[in-house]
Amino acid sequence: MVSDEGEHLAFRQILVELIAAQRIPAGYPFREFVDIGGLMSYSVDPADVMRLMASQTADILNGKNPAEIPVYQPTKFDLAINAKTVRALGLQLSPSFLAQADQVIE
Repeated sequence: MVSDEGEHLAFRQILVELIAAQRIPAGYPFREFVDIGGLMSYSVDPADVMRLMASQTADILNGKNPAEIPVYQPTKFDLAINAKTVRALGLQLSPSFLAQADQVIE
């Protein structure tokens, strides 16, 4: 699993290419990796996280004490799978696993 450090996102193309050259089945922290050939990602839904942040920001700007604002945990996650990479690695993913994916990219 590739970690979600900022520099990994900035160098995602190089990371995906290096991992693919070694034929390593890897999981990635963001869908952007899968879009360019990474095998799969499982991550929070960025739009959901942004909505939570916007709500908390609005509460603060409307005068609510930050100490009284609850801390929310992400509740929506996204599983993306690159079918072309699955085939290139010679992997067999079960139909039930593929059916659970939010996105199967061809």
